[in-house]
Amino acid sequence: MRYRYTSKNEPIRIELKVGQSYRYCDCGKSDVQPLCDRYSHHGSSCTYLAFDVKRDGTYYLCNCKKSKHKPYCDGSHKS
Repeated sequence: MRYRYTSKNEPIRIELKVGQSYRYCDCGKSDVQPLCDRYSHHGSSCTYLAFDVKRDGTYYLCNCKKSKHKPYCDGSHKS
């Protein structure tokens, strides 16, 4: 899995594969953004969002945590 780190105001481009389960970090504290490292949110009320993809490919995941279609970017960072 490869991703390109960007600023908080841009989505993160990431290659995802069918058959793997992913955990999207919803708190923003993970060291492996945009995915959850399962450790950074301990002790808080934050959790992760589990998701799968239907085809191998490049996806743009929300990094600003404002998307209404998490884990995918919907352009909310522009407003």
